[in-house]
Parts: sequence; C-alpha cells; structure tokens
Amino acid sequence: MENFDKKAIDAKLAQGFPLEHRWHNRFHLEMPFGLINDPNGLTYHNGAYHIFYQWNPLGCEHKNKCWAHVKTRDFIHYTMPELSLWPDDVHDKDGCYSGCGVSEEGELRVLYTCNRKEDGVRIPAQRFGTLQTDGSVRKDEIIIPDHPEKITGHFRDPFLFTRHGRRYLIIGAQREEDEKGTALIYEEVAEKWKNLGEIHTRLGDFGYMWECPNLLQFGSYDVMIFCPQGLSARAYDRQNIYQAGYIAGHLSLDSMDMMQHTKFQELDRGFDFYAPQVFEHEGRHLLIGWMGMPDKDEDYPSKEQGWMYSLTMPRELRLRQGHIYSRPARELRDLRVKESATQLEASSVSSLRQPLFGGSEILLELELGEAKILSCVLHYGLEKLVFSYDREQQTMTIDREGMKKGGRGKRVFKLFVDQKLSLQLFVDKAAVEVFFQHGEEVASLLVFPEKNIQPELEVRSDSPLKAIMGTVWELDSYKYQLNS
Repeated sequence: MENFDKKAIDAKLAQGFPLEHRWHNRFHLEMPFGLINDPNGLTYHNGAYHIFYQWNPLGCEHKNKCWAHVKTRDFIHYTMPELSLWPDDVHDKDGCYSGCGVSEEGELRVLYTCNRKEDGVRIPAQRFGTLQTDGSVRKDEIIIPDHPEKITGHFRDPFLFTRHGRRYLIIGAQREEDEKGTALIYEEVAEKWKNLGEIHTRLGDFGYMWECPNLLQFGSYDVMIFCPQGLSARAYDRQNIYQAGYIAGHLSLDSMDMMQHTKFQELDRGFDFYAPQVFEHEGRHLLIGWMGMPDKDEDYPSKEQGWMYSLTMPRELRLRQGHIYSRPARELRDLRVKESATQLEASSVSSLRQPLFGGSEILLELELGEAKILSCVLHYGLEKLVFSYDREQQTMTIDREGMKKGGRGKRVFKLFVDQKLSLQLFVDKAAVEVFFQHGEEVASLLVFPEKNIQPELEVRSDSPLKAIMGTVWELDSYKYQLNS
C-alpha cells in the first residue's frame, strides 16, 4: 500500500491551480496531476452539491484508486479539489472503488466498494463512510463483506435508492455460471442488508460485466442506467469499447422483474463518456459523467503532461416516451460572458464561418431547405473536428480523423431531422460536448489540438440552407477557491 499524505497532496493540488496548459479545460472539472475517472458520491448536502470522483494522485495509471472531493453551490464556483478517501487498511488496500452518497441526519455519508486481492483473488466489500470537517472520509461499517454466492469477485459500484419509505441499493455484478453481467438489489432490513437477487430483464446475454448501475424514478417509470462491458459494435450504436446507457420500464421489487422495459439506449454518442452518476435534488435529475474510456489510455496524450481525463458538465435529464433527453444544467448559463454574444443570421447560404473564443457556447438552428448533407466543422488551424448530417440516411457522423493527436475515428448514429437541425455546442480547450435536437442525443469527446490556436466554426452544406440562426458566447472559467 502506498502512503497517502493528505496534507501534502492537498497543498500540491492548490499550487496546481489555476490550470494553465493549453489542453486544460476552463469549464470541466479536472486535476493538475494524476488520473481521474468515475464521478462518485454525488450529493446535495448542507446547501451545496458535493462531487467526489476517482483519482490516482500518484500517476497516470489505473491504480492507487482514491476519491477526490469538491463542493459547489452553483456549478461555477468550486472549492479547491482535495484528497478525501484513500486505500489505507486491509479492506481497501487495492483501491477505493466507486460508490454513491447520501445526506442523512445532518451528515454526508458515502457507500463505496473496497477492493482487495489475496493471492490474485478479488475480495470486494461494501462500506459506508462519513465526510469529516477536514474533507476526509471516516471509514465506518462494512455492510456486505464479500460477493454473494453465484457471483464472481466483479461485484462493485453500489447505488442507494428508496422506494415506499424503504432503502435499497443496486450493485453491478458478474454471474459465476456464465460470466455474464447482471445487477443485484439489496434491501436494508433491521440494520442489515438482505440480498433480493438479480434484476430480471429481457436483455439476455448482454456483456460480461455491468458497471456503475443507477436506479432512478421519473414519474411512474423506473430507469436503470448501467455500463455493460463486452457488447459488439453495431452500425449505429455501441461503437465504443464499453457503453453507458439505460433501460426504462417498471421495476417490481416483489418479482425482481423490470417490466415492459425499453431496449437499451445509449446516454451519449461521443467517444469519451463512461461511468455516469445521477442524483436527484428538488425534482431535477442531475448527471455527471467521466470524459474518458477504460482501456484506451493511448488516446489521451495529456498523459505526457502528467494528467488525464475530465468530468462532463452537469446535465439535467428528462424522460419522454421512454427516451432520456439531456440538457446542460441551467446554472451553466451564468458562464456566458454576456457582452461577447455574437448573433449568427444568414439565409440562402451554403457556407458560414465564425471565429470562436478560448471557451465557447454555440446555439444553432439550421433550416435545411434543399440541403441533403450539412456539416458543422471546428477548425483548429489545419486540424478539424466534423459533425456531419446526412438527411437521406437520417444519420449524424462525428469525425475526428482530421485531428493529429489523441484518439481518432468516427461515430455514426441515427437522428431524426425534418426541417430543422438544432445544435448546442460547448467547445472547451480539449473537451467538446454537443446536444442535438434539444437534447434528444448528446455527444462528449476530447480533442488535443497540436497548436495553441482558437478554433473557428464553419457551417457548410451541399445546397443553400434556408436559414442559419444562432448565437455564440464566450464562456468564463470555473472558479476555484480554498476550502472554507
């Protein structure tokens, strides 16, 4: 076990802000050093949103898994990130893995997976902890000491939820008999946690592991978000090595069936999105995801600079007719530098170019007219990132073959457009998030421009567009301050 000196690590973190490398983002949570991944413990507590996330402060490898912590009241001003939870006993000596948070009886409690290996055998335990005034998490009771019968050691990422006044957790797992992914439910009964068994779905053979499950309610509908590993890519979906998506239906905790559920749908169509976590506050379902992808470290050249990965901006989720719509959390409008607003307005044109800022938000409404193929291109000097819509195929293609560094490739997905294509783009230094058709689909990705150059937006089409309407804003940076 490594020795984690919270005081020294926190001091080094404070010295690393403001983030200054040209690939460091302005309005995405990230670290000056080390590797971050899954968001954890998302909780509203004592008037602030608390965001924990996986972090290796000792290097850019997937080991030494700790939790970092920030809090914010408005998703713009943040406390300085700090080390909060780290491996230091027999139960979690091989990593503090993912989990959730809950505000109860005046305290913020987290529930996480302790990872330890003995002679190469994984022994997971689920443990509660309590956030202390110094920002560290006190380790409390272990509620599930090992994996249950018929489940392998791949048993992790607990998520708490309540139904009818009772408390439950859902946890990702792998069956022993066929080494296939599944999710289990536990119920809190008389200060113990009872295994209710697997959730039954119609998905069949659906990957070898289900990570990071969330169970949400939208009105009368239950939504299970999870990350299946081991699915084969298809023409218009599942094109990343691992997926993050959901099914919507009605969960019976009596029969353990997810009744009348939809097909599996992806939450994000980009290259760099995984392990999302959702929490509810004042009627809003707020999602934060990891902008990265397991087992693809070679796609992220910031590793050479000593850090890797970002978190997405917070999103609000809504369920309509079994489909999740995403939109940026409304607080993010306050990042707009109002005097920077630039109106885009043109008619009967097949090309338009607009310089962008170091961080930009772009709202676009494109009336197609006779155009069959149109593209929105982000130019970084001679490099480019292309979002191209084919009206006859009703497909959107994201193409980053025109970038020299980092991950390349294309992603293609179906998107229904009749007369108008709506886009909302957030273009940070390296992170790009795009919302299509008012959040019907969304894509998150990272690009690493070779030169420190402000991007330029180009809209082009094969025939004149009837109209281009839009606004471009410069976006301010997140603000970090020492913890108070």
